[in-house]
This record gives sequence, C-alpha cells and structure tokens, in this order.
Amino acid sequence: MFRLALRTLRPRKGGFLATFVAAFLGAVIVSACGGLMETGIRADAPPQRLAAAPIVVAGQQEIELPKRDPADDDPKTESVLLPERVRLDPALADRIRATPGVAAVVGDVTVPVVTPGGPAAGHGWNSAVLTPYSLIAGHAPGPGEVVVAGLPAQPGEMIRLAAHGTTGWYRVAGIAGATQPEVFFTEADAGRLAGGQVDDFGVFTTESPETVVARLNLGPGVVALTGDDRGRAEFPQAEAAGEDLVVLAAVSGGLSVLVALFVVASTLALATQQRRRELALLRAIGTTPRQLRRMVLGEAVTIGLLAMAAAVALGPMLGRRLFGRLTNAGVVPEVVRFHQGWLPMTVAAGVTVLAVLVAALVAARRVSRIRPTEALAEASVERRWLTPVRFVLAALCFGGGTALGIVTLAVMTGPVAASTAGPAVLLWAIGVAAISPGVTKLVAALLHGPVRVFGGVTGWLAVANTRATATRVSGAVTPIVLAVGIATGNIYLQTTQQAVSQHSFTEDLRADAVVAAPAGASPELLRRVQQAPGVAAASEYTTSTVFVTVPFDDSQDDDGHPALGLTTESAARTTSATVTTGSLGALTGDTVALPDTVAAELRRGVGDPVTLRLGDGHEVTVRVVALVAQRAGFEALLFPAGLLAAHTTARLAPQVLVRAAPGVDRARLAASLTAATAGEPVTVGDREALLAAHAAGDEIGAWVNYLMLGMIIGYTVISVVNTLVMATARRRREFGLQRLGGFTRTQVLRMAGVEGGVIATIGILLGTVVSAGAIVPFCLVATGSPLPIGPAAVYLTVIAIAAVLALGASVVPAWVATRARPVTAVALDE
Repeated sequence: MFRLALRTLRPRKGGFLATFVAAFLGAVIVSACGGLMETGIRADAPPQRLAAAPIVVAGQQEIELPKRDPADDDPKTESVLLPERVRLDPALADRIRATPGVAAVVGDVTVPVVTPGGPAAGHGWNSAVLTPYSLIAGHAPGPGEVVVAGLPAQPGEMIRLAAHGTTGWYRVAGIAGATQPEVFFTEADAGRLAGGQVDDFGVFTTESPETVVARLNLGPGVVALTGDDRGRAEFPQAEAAGEDLVVLAAVSGGLSVLVALFVVASTLALATQQRRRELALLRAIGTTPRQLRRMVLGEAVTIGLLAMAAAVALGPMLGRRLFGRLTNAGVVPEVVRFHQGWLPMTVAAGVTVLAVLVAALVAARRVSRIRPTEALAEASVERRWLTPVRFVLAALCFGGGTALGIVTLAVMTGPVAASTAGPAVLLWAIGVAAISPGVTKLVAALLHGPVRVFGGVTGWLAVANTRATATRVSGAVTPIVLAVGIATGNIYLQTTQQAVSQHSFTEDLRADAVVAAPAGASPELLRRVQQAPGVAAASEYTTSTVFVTVPFDDSQDDDGHPALGLTTESAARTTSATVTTGSLGALTGDTVALPDTVAAELRRGVGDPVTLRLGDGHEVTVRVVALVAQRAGFEALLFPAGLLAAHTTARLAPQVLVRAAPGVDRARLAASLTAATAGEPVTVGDREALLAAHAAGDEIGAWVNYLMLGMIIGYTVISVVNTLVMATARRRREFGLQRLGGFTRTQVLRMAGVEGGVIATIGILLGTVVSAGAIVPFCLVATGSPLPIGPAAVYLTVIAIAAVLALGASVVPAWVATRARPVTAVALDE
C-alpha cells in the first residue's frame, strides 16, 4: 500500500501540494518557536567584562518560596528569580582568598554614571584586570581621578560626573581601550559609590577552576560560576529575559501546534473528500477498508516526511530572524546568544508527522466507511457529517470554552483574566469547526434569500452548491474561522489590556510633574524640589517586586507582588490609593501599606507583622500601618522609599513625583523645578511624560505579542488561500458541465465569486462568534462592559482581508479551471 500511496500522489498534485504546504509551514513555525525556547532555557550570555577571571563568585539570583503552606505535611517550594541584583559583603574576599589554589581575588562593582556625553558604567580600576582593560594614554587613577573609555575626554581634563546621587569634578588620569562608555574610579571611590558592597568577585587560580570551585566554602546565597555561566553574574537580566522567552515560545509554539494540527486535518480531509468516487471505485474492485486506510496513512506519512525535510533549513532561519527582532526591540538583551540545536528540530519534526498522522487517521476512518456503490454516483458528496468524533470533540471544546469563560468571570480580576480568556479562543474555534458542516448549511440557508435577490440565478446556484457540499465547503470555512477568531480575539484582548493598564496608571498618578534622576535622587535633590516655589508635595518614586514569606500567601505566584516606594510625608498626596484603615503618615522605617485585597488574603490588619523578601532577596519583617483600596488587578504594596530603594539595583529612587500647589499651572511648576535643580543631572517633565513612558512599556509587550501572533495569523491566512485554491481547482469537470448546460464562462466565474463571498461571510460570522467567546468575559471583568476597547478599524481590516482572500482564492482558480473548452474539461478525469 505504501508503494501505491507514492503512485497516487503524482496525479493528485493539487491535494498533495496543499497538504504539503500546510504541514511545511506548521513545521517551520514550530521549529522557530522551539529555537526561541531553547535560547530562553539556555539564556547563554558569555562573559565580556569578566572574561579574564576563570571563576566569578556572585550572589544567587534565585530564592526558594513555599508553594504549599509550610504547616502542611508535604510542603513544597519553587524557585523564583529575583528582579534586583544580589550584592555581596566585601569581607567574603578573605574567605575566598584563603582557599587553596586561589591566586588573587578582585572585587567588582558597577554603578550608573551620568557624564557630559551621556550615561556610562562606573567601576573600580582594580577590576580592569577582569577583562582585561589596558591604558592607551595616561596613568592609573589616584584620589579624585578617573580613567575613562569611550568618552570624548583627554588626560588632564576635568570632567563632571554624577553617580549614586552625588555630583563631583574628577580629573581624567588616563584613557582605557574600550568601545562602550565606561568610567574607572579608584577602588575606594568605587566602593563608596557602590554603598560598600560588591557585585561579584573575579577569582584567579593556580589550579583548574573546577578543582578550586569544589574547595570553596561560600555559604548560602552565593554561587561560584565558571565557563559561559560567568555571564550570569555580569548580565543577571539575561536569565529573567530567558524565562520570558521560554513562556513566549511555549505559548506561541503551543498555539502553532494546535493551529497546524487543525489546518492540516482540514486540508487533508478536504483532499480525501474530493477523492470519494476514486476510493469507492477501489472498494468496488476488491480493496478492503484496511487497505484503503493504509494507503491514506502512507500518503500522509510521505507528505509529513517531505514537509519535515523541507522545514529543516527554514525553521532555524525564521527562529533567528524572530530572535533578532526581539533583541532589536530590547525584549531580550543583545548579549544573549541564539541557539537552535537538534532537539527543537526533532520536536518540530515529530509534531509535524504526528499532526499529519492524526489528521490522516481521522480521514482514513471516514475512508473505510465508503461504500463501493458510491463509485457509480455522479456527485462525490459525503452525506453524513455529524460523526461521533465530531460530536465528542465539539462537546469537549464548547464545554472547555464555557468553563474558561466562567472562571474568567467568577475568579479572575484585572489583566490576569487574559490568561484564561485567551485560550478560550482556540477552544471555541475548534468546537465550531467540528460542527462547521452543519453550521455552514444553516448559515447558507439563512443567506439564501439575500443572495438570490442580489445574485440572481448564479447566486441561487452558489448557495445550492454550498448547502449540497457543506462538508467540502466547511474545509474552506475552517481556516477563515481560525484566522478571524484568533486575530480579532487576541488583538482586542491586547488593546483592551493596554487601555485598562493605562487608565489605571492615569487614575493612580496624582503628580503634575516628574524629576528624573538617572544617577539617583539624593536627599539633597528631594529637599531642593520640595522647597521649590509652587510645589505642594514631592515624593521619591521607586518600583520593585517583593515576595511574601510569612504568612503563607496562596495567591502569590512567581511574579511576586508589585511594590512602590514613596516618601512618607508626601505619599498620600502623590498616589490616589484610598486609605481605608490606618494612615500613610506612619509609613516610616520597616512598615508597609497593604492593598485591602492582599490583606484579606493574608488575614493581616493594621499593626500585624508580615515577613517579606525584597527585590534583592533580603528578608525583612514589616509592620502593617495602613490598608488601601486600589483598582482590582493593579494592586501594589506601598513602602517607605528608603526601605524599598536600598534593595534595588540602583539603590536610590530614580524619580521624584511633584504635586503642584493650588493655582500653579504646569508650565509655571516646570519652570520652578528647572530653576531649583539647575546644575543637577536631572530632567524635568510633566505628567504626560510619565504617562507616555508607561504606555511605551506596555507597547513593547504588545509588540511582542503582535509579532508572534502575526506569524500564526500569517500561517492561517496562507492556509485559507491554500484550501480554497485546492477546493476550486478540482471542480473543472463541474464547471464544464455547467457551461455545456448553458452557462457562460462569466456566469460560472460570477457563481464562484458568490460562493467565495458566502464562504467568507460564514467564516467571518463564525470567527466573530469565536472571538466573542473570549473577549466578552474578559471585558466584563476588566472594564465592566462586554465590548472591547480598541479601534473598530482593527475588526474591519480583519474581515476585509478575509473577504478579499476568500474571493480571490475562489475566482482566480475558477478562471484558470475554465480556460479549457467545456468538452475537454468534462472529459478530464475527476
């Protein structure tokens, strides 16, 4: 049967190519997502500035959080990444130095520096050996001196630098060879600017690094890294970006697999449906149902293997291109290297063959029920469409979609509701597609009157064809349902999320101006802003993430809780959080103001203690001084700015929020703040600058989703054209008979156009229903309205593209199919 399968593919090039294209594109996309996932898992960022040190000792950027209540008999923990750099005690150098095989230990720090030429990274000159850097002019720095690299300065010049909230003049002692802007202070100055802590230690050895690492006694929370793993100390953000990339690739890859499975199944089913008379003839001459199944499976395996082989080269190319787009957008650090080994390709190959096999099994099961007498039938039409498999699949998908909708409405709050609303799109799409022959007949019957009025005889015939061949037509409708449903649902989920996030941020922001301090907002800068004319209140503003450890927080995931750091005396006037109990005036020292929803989950009130891990992993027990009401889904814990900022990577608040006094307009306020901060490396912006910065952050995340979504939608769009071309091109004999019966070629083309319009209409209607199954529950939770927030042009563009593709893919193949004389077309073997 396998040899017969190979022979049957040659005269059936149309169906073969259509299934091949669907399987090939699916394999390419799954392979590309696999490459992105492998890259995220590896998070490979080789060391650059620390490359000369065989061993790098750094703080562990992961902590273990309880996943179950520690009081349970079977407590479990999970590892979570810390968002801020974990720093080390300089005294650890002595312990490392005492280890046999250690030749030298060099402490390393990095501090943000603002120079006349822009931002730069500041280090101690003692750490230059870790790269190593070498002087190309001048000498090593002394007290009050610096060595610069990548800056327009010469030895002997005085340069004004700002770092860690301080500003001072330094003499340029030398120039180092480096391409990136960097400033090297004396070891003492660098240590002072770094707050007396060390980012990491570079360790030079007299023995193999592995041998020395085995001897090191570093204690908890400290790791020794060798090889490319040393880059994790230099670029701690790479690991977090890798986790995000894994999630993105997993979601996109999973969606791609399901779409590919469905598209391949739809295409293969349509190709098999067009051969019913041929297969019935084989049954009539003695071929058993088992042999027919083997033949169909053989054809499918052949197509799958060929598609897999063709996708081997293009999958990594697409993956690398997508990765390049992500790095250019700043989603993934440029230091992370793209990896795609044999495993993603193996998975993509397995998924491709499996998808084709599953589709073939479904088609083969239907083939085995073909009766030999169907070979004598004039029309190769499948009469029975509601099979047990279709019924069970539709029931499961509709049940799953309904369950996700109920969970979204009853359990979820805020933007997190998209995590259950999003998958519902695909469930509803699969459910609708499973019963699409019946729905196609129903919608076609409803369209019969309008189409007959506007389309005349050709319209009537188009609708009659659609109703008579509903199973075949549904194969063309399904990709349109997927394209319209996935595109409309996911795009409007994203636009609504963005709008809700921006609205929440706008509501919470009561500042009229912001002073941005890239080198950190010092107490002196805050004092000058507070004393500026026209200022009613000014507060430091810093953000981070915290993790609750005691009491056990069942609602906490590995993203922790958002945290805001504010100045005590101005907290109530620069945030819109409504205090329900307690006072923000008591927000000093080790204290916290909890959102009332979080307080209810933790069963904590004013005066109760809560133990937290701050952004750098430091554990602190704070006292609850206030409960605040915030917008659901956007809650944040409020801390004193000094407590929260000290445990961030910058260690100082990067911004100061300013509230204008009554009667002071924004222009006057901006002028007053500019005068008050003259000479400081800060910028003064209005409220709109903060809103624009927040919107820009949301747009990056949206752009990533659109990028991956666009790839999947592009696949479904190609499948739409692919399926419709195959369905129409196989109707040469039918078109020839119509022309022999009196139809002109123009009337046949008009009928094909009307059929394309009917297919587009059915697909758009069903796709809209599918998208509504996800959009409505989410919007009810997020906005209280069933309608999404976003431009109507999005939906109009989606349905316009669907309509144009359906019409074009119906009329063009019909035009090609009717070029031959009617008698010749009828004589051709169907």
